[in-house]
Amino acid sequence: MQADDRLRHLAGQWIEAWNAHDLDAILSHYAEDIEFTSPFVAKLTGDPSGTLRGKTALRDYFGRGLAAYPGLHFELLRTLTGVGSVTLYYRSVNGLHAAETMLVGADGLVRRVWAHYGAGD
Repeated sequence: MQADDRLRHLAGQWIEAWNAHDLDAILSHYAEDIEFTSPFVAKLTGDPSGTLRGKTALRDYFGRGLAAYPGLHFELLRTLTGVGSVTLYYRSVNGLHAAETMLVGADGLVRRVWAHYGAGD
């Protein structure tokens, strides 16, 4: 499988895991030393960096998100591939548009994420 195909496959699996509300499947895409930056992290933690470090912190954060939004459903709109990275553009909770850029290691695990959000249609 070529690099672009692997990244597109990752995007599809990631969306499926979120839509299944399967926390273990979601987390299976991330490296143990993941760094995850999102404006929602900044709001929830009060840390202006908006960055979580490590899979344990990510598990807690995602678990709270799944509990807060029991009807959560993501709609993948676009997958953009780069060199060792992928950007998923999707419709998120409350109609928000989201773009997550993921740096992916040679092992296929996500090592770094930058999440961005904007008003929906």
